[in-house]
Amino acid sequence: MGAIIDKVTAAIDVVDQLGDLAGKIFTEFDRDRILRDAGLCEKQISDNPNLPLAGKLVSIKDLYDEAGIATTAASELLKGRTPATQDCDVVRLVKEAGAIPFGRTTLSEFAYSGVGLNPHYGTPGNVFDADGIPGGSTSGGGLTVAHGIVDFALGTDTGGSIRIPSAINGLYGFKPSRLSVSGDGIHPLAKSFDTPGPLASDLDTVITVFEVMSGQTVIDAPASAATLRIGVPSSGFVDGLDGRVKADFEMVCARLRAAGHELVTLDLGFIAENAILNKMLVSAEAHAIYGKDIDKLETCGDPRVLTRIKFAETLSKDDLIAAYARRTDVIAQFGSAMAEVDVMIAPTLPMMAPKIAEVEADFDNLNAMMLRNTGYLNLVDACAISIPVNVVGQTVPASLMIGAPHGHDKAVLEAARQIDPLFG
Repeated sequence: MGAIIDKVTAAIDVVDQLGDLAGKIFTEFDRDRILRDAGLCEKQISDNPNLPLAGKLVSIKDLYDEAGIATTAASELLKGRTPATQDCDVVRLVKEAGAIPFGRTTLSEFAYSGVGLNPHYGTPGNVFDADGIPGGSTSGGGLTVAHGIVDFALGTDTGGSIRIPSAINGLYGFKPSRLSVSGDGIHPLAKSFDTPGPLASDLDTVITVFEVMSGQTVIDAPASAATLRIGVPSSGFVDGLDGRVKADFEMVCARLRAAGHELVTLDLGFIAENAILNKMLVSAEAHAIYGKDIDKLETCGDPRVLTRIKFAETLSKDDLIAAYARRTDVIAQFGSAMAEVDVMIAPTLPMMAPKIAEVEADFDNLNAMMLRNTGYLNLVDACAISIPVNVVGQTVPASLMIGAPHGHDKAVLEAARQIDPLFG
């Protein structure tokens, strides 16, 4: 066997060793298909060994169309769908770059939750705590990377669904600018917010996958790169942090200053003041997709997700017109606030990951908290990465979010390249 087949076989063995946990991570895991794709990839790489993702294994969130497979969004409602006739744009691009699809991963039903609960497949714990939430909605994808099964995962981010599982599981997760990567062939939740992106255990892989997905090139910043002007929110993102997160963020800021970067206080409280717009607009766009299936979802759906979809029924047409207009204003206001800095930073999450049982008992409050900081940046249509931060004396790393307005993907990733070595 060749090296790629050996790698794939070893990864399959890891999945087998997970036992029942594998069923909570994958919605579909076809060993024969994976090995067949690996054989094709081995031939592809022998003809072109310099492919940017040559031989890397990728798990695919069950929202991305793959030829011959039904996309189910980890729901009972969509299980009977007709299989896709072709790969979606992103899957096609990563395969052309040499990556090997390695199973389809679970998510919160329809990708509509930040904690990762799924009653249909069961909720897996995170890599640090079998009883702790995995983060959502890209729960299975994050765990395939965290358990060392794949090199990267394809996720989506509507309110934080790439960055939250990355933060909880000690990974790198990038939400690109919404219009920088094609969403064609990816099952939607709310198209005004949905963004595909990668999760990986190292920054270089995240950047390479983004380059493949977007066609952009990110400069490898030299060690002598100019210092950054970094915005630090004075409110909103830093309100009500738990003790561990507050101390970790203070440490991060102190180390950035010590490294010569300039930290500039930003008043971004206007984002928090308009956070209800996320709830309104995502619910309305989800309802436009699933409204005709409400009766079916009453019997086969996750009741927590159904409640969030049905919130749209409390909104009038005038409410939504006003909400879209207000969001446009908030996006412009964020652009103005960021004009004098290179990027902004904030804790990815305002609290450490709660237990699964805690979230099941208090879903509305804890789901909202887990989505809070990441969702603020979805509201303003930003791009952002979550990176892990090692903390002395702690097993579970902290997480840092680096963000910028829409279209500044390269600025965020180049800043991450400068900041990451301080905390690796």
